[in-house]
Amino acid sequence: MPSQWSPSSWRERPAEQQPEWPDEAALERVLKQLTTLPPLVFAGEARNLTEHLRRVAEGEAFLLQAGDCAESFDAFSADSIRDKLKVILQMAIVLTYGSGVPALKVGRIAGQFAKPRSSAVESVGGTDLPAFRGHMVNDIAFTAAARTPDPERLLSAYHQASSTLNLLRAFTKGGFADLSRVHQWNQDFVATSRQGRRYEQLAGEIDRALRFMNACGFDTESEPKLHEVDFYTSHEALILGYEEALTRQDSLTGSWYDCSAHLLWIGDRTRQLDGAHVEFLRGIGNPIGMKVGPSCSPDEVVELCDALNPSRQAGRLTLITRLGAANVRTLLPPILHAVERAGHPVVWCCDPMHGNTFTSDTGRKTRDFAVILDEITGFFDAHRAAGTWPGGVHVELTGDDVTECLGGSDELGHSDLDDRYETMCDPRLNAGQSLDLAFQVAELLRA
Repeated sequence: MPSQWSPSSWRERPAEQQPEWPDEAALERVLKQLTTLPPLVFAGEARNLTEHLRRVAEGEAFLLQAGDCAESFDAFSADSIRDKLKVILQMAIVLTYGSGVPALKVGRIAGQFAKPRSSAVESVGGTDLPAFRGHMVNDIAFTAAARTPDPERLLSAYHQASSTLNLLRAFTKGGFADLSRVHQWNQDFVATSRQGRRYEQLAGEIDRALRFMNACGFDTESEPKLHEVDFYTSHEALILGYEEALTRQDSLTGSWYDCSAHLLWIGDRTRQLDGAHVEFLRGIGNPIGMKVGPSCSPDEVVELCDALNPSRQAGRLTLITRLGAANVRTLLPPILHAVERAGHPVVWCCDPMHGNTFTSDTGRKTRDFAVILDEITGFFDAHRAAGTWPGGVHVELTGDDVTECLGGSDELGHSDLDDRYETMCDPRLNAGQSLDLAFQVAELLRA
C-alpha cells in the first residue's frame, strides 16, 4: 500500500474536471448510499486482468479496448449492449486469427458515463450554461434545469452499470460468445459489405478448423475457452466522489480496489502529478491506465509512471497514447525511449481517436478513418524502430449503423454525416468501420 494513502486522500489535492454540485448535502447523501451498495466488480477479477495485461506488456497478447464515447441513460437496452459486444468479439476474432496472438477484450462500458470538457461553460445564442459532462452528471438538453448537476444521477449510473455487467456476464459465459457462433456475430447491415464478406470467409475457416480438431479426436465441446470469453470493463475515473464510494478493501489481501470497474484510467486533462486523480489511482489495486497527449513530455511520463507504479509491476500500468496522426512519429519515439530507460514494464496502447477530431464542412465533429489508421500505423512504426511491443488499441465505436466518422470501406463522405449522426459527444466508428480497422491492425501485427 502506498504511504499516506487512503480512498479519501485525493480530497487534499486539486481536483480538475469535477462538477459544481449545487447541493453538497444532497451529494454527500448519495455518496453515502453508494458506499452501502454491492461492488460492481471484484478484486479477484481485477487481479486476473492485471495478469492478462502482464502478458500484453511482455509481448504475448494484444489489448483491444473499445466501446462507446459516453454511455447514455436514454439509449440503454439489451440490444445495444449485445450489438456493441458483437463488434468487439468480431474484432477480437479478426485480431487473434489474423495475428496469432490472443486479444484481451476490455470494454469502455458499464461505467463510461462522464466526460471531461475543454470548457466548463457552453454558450448558445448568447446564453451560457454548464457544459454537458455526461449522463452521470447532467443532461444534454440545453436548458438550465437539464444542465444543473444532479447527484441522483450517480445512483442511476451505478444501477445501469450493474444491469450492463449482468448482461455482459450472461453473454460472455452463457453461450453467446461460443466460437461456433462466429457467423451469428455479423450484423445484417455489415454482412453484405466488403469487410462483412471478408469476416464471413474468416468465420468459415474457423468452422473448418473446429471440424478438423473434432476429426482428430480433440473434444471441443469440453474446452471452456472455445465456448466462453473473459471480458473486462473500464472507464475514465473522472468523478472522484463516485469512485471513492465504490472503493472497497479486499478481504483476502487487505488492498484497496475501486470496484466500479476492472480497469480505470486517468485522462489527458487530469494527469497532473500533484493532482487528485493521480493521488487516487496510485493507491488502488486495479490495473490502471493513463492517457498521454502531445503536451506530455517524456520526463513527465516517467515521473507519472514512478508515481502510479513505483514497484514496476508488469500489467499494472497501461500508457494510452493519443498524439494525433501528425505527431505520433515524432513525439512517440522519445517517450518510448524514456520509459524503457527508466525500466517501467508498461502496456503501450494507441488511442487514434481523440487526437484526430475535427469539424466537418457540415459543422459536425468527425474523424477520418484513414487518419485514424495512419496514427495506428505510426504507432506501430515507432515501436518497431524502438524494439518495443505495440500492445493495443483504444477505440470509440458502436454496434449501430451510424454515420459519424468519414471514410472506411463504405467511403462515407461529409454529406453522409447527417444521415445517422447519433453520438452525445464524440464521433464513433460504426460496426463496419470497426471491423475494417481490425483487419488492418491484424495485418500490422503480422508485419
